[in-house]
Amino acid sequence: MTAPHLTVGRVAELTGVSVRTLHHYDAVGLVRPSGRTPAGYRLYSADDVERLQAVVVYRRLGFSLEEVGALLAADGEELVDHLRRQRDAVTARLREDADLLAAIERALEARMTGIQLTPAEQRELFGDSFSEDYAVEAHERWGRTEQWAQSQQRTAAYTKADWEQVKAEGDALNAAFAELLAAGEPADGDAATAVAERHRLHVCERFYDMDHAMHRSVSQLYVDDPRFTATYEAVAPGLAQYVRDAAHANAARHGVTGGCAG
Repeated sequence: MTAPHLTVGRVAELTGVSVRTLHHYDAVGLVRPSGRTPAGYRLYSADDVERLQAVVVYRRLGFSLEEVGALLAADGEELVDHLRRQRDAVTARLREDADLLAAIERALEARMTGIQLTPAEQRELFGDSFSEDYAVEAHERWGRTEQWAQSQQRTAAYTKADWEQVKAEGDALNAAFAELLAAGEPADGDAATAVAERHRLHVCERFYDMDHAMHRSVSQLYVDDPRFTATYEAVAPGLAQYVRDAAHANAARHGVTGGCAG
């Protein structure tokens, strides 16, 4: 035989089709080698390899061996008709797979963030300033803590209605703080520290167990992190500092004068 003919092993290397599969294709008449060595080993010509490559493409498109055989034997018009039908079938399957992937991604995101809402629903509830990056940052910052695990467990089953209730409770607390600020009530007074205690208990009930030391530390973010500050300042100017001071004062009333670490 001439040099261009390839052994079955070499064809397997070039195409990624196993030797066993090549033997099967030969047995069913799908791709038969054009030649044999004197010892009877298969030898494939360039045309044989081209036919095999067509088989590989059709198989990846989802055709059965019988359908592949029909395609290879079809004339031009019949072949185009076959391919169009298969294209439509593959396109439909890809759409189904895309929908499935999107559902898996939503489930994974919900599991990671503890929020069973779509991004659009999150923005609807928490405002246009909501960013999925916040959830990623929170996981990186607190993902190894007991509080994070507890929050994930509690919120995993929250529905949109649950989150609407949580938001309503948070808005009511912010409104109570804002009313006290507007009325000139001191942040360390009885009224403000009572709302601060309600704020701490809200976290305990809805997310994770927060003691006064942690409440004190978290409230410091309200003035240290511009994003927290902006959220409170959007309710009332000066509210971020007021809530922070009320939380610190409430912690002091419970014998806590340092944060979680001190």
